[in-house]
Amino acid sequence: MTVERVIVGISGASGAALGVRIVERLSALPDIETHLVVSDAARRTLALECGLDTPENLTSLVDRHHPIDDVGASIASGSFPVHGMIVAPCSMQTLSAIATGRADTLLTRAADVQLKERRRLVLLARETPLHLGHLRAMVSATEMGAIIMPPVPAFYHRPNSVAEIVDHLAARAIDLLALARPSLTRSWEGTGGA
Repeated sequence: MTVERVIVGISGASGAALGVRIVERLSALPDIETHLVVSDAARRTLALECGLDTPENLTSLVDRHHPIDDVGASIASGSFPVHGMIVAPCSMQTLSAIATGRADTLLTRAADVQLKERRRLVLLARETPLHLGHLRAMVSATEMGAIIMPPVPAFYHRPNSVAEIVDHLAARAIDLLALARPSLTRSWEGTGGA
């Protein structure tokens, strides 16, 4: 069995449940080695929105938790083979840092490595409404190879709860990594009309 490494970054934007659910979904996949890095602002959001006092509450679900200031960690180097990275949620500050190559934390350095090594980088950009600076940062990150995935819910599967919406978004983000496995989301089959 081939093990694929995936990095999950959680930044300080609202929507911390997205990062938590992605970690949970990845932990259920036996051939995935998950690395986690959490920003300082995300620590506050995880406590406020998810009741997690510290990101260490997630460490039992990941193979490796890296401190945000450990810029010498394995995931900070392109020589460390990784399949890809998801930042969920991705604050506009984090997106801007990635778009401008400002790799001053481990989260933004790991994202920068994904871009320079031409690996998948999925950014669940979380802000609304958007001003021109946000849009330009999204364009810049996209031009460098990132995939911008604002966590916009899909309603065709008729979710019954916020948890179902979060789960679908998490599965969709993981699918965007193009891991060697079947899709985690149900595909749209059309309406059956002529």
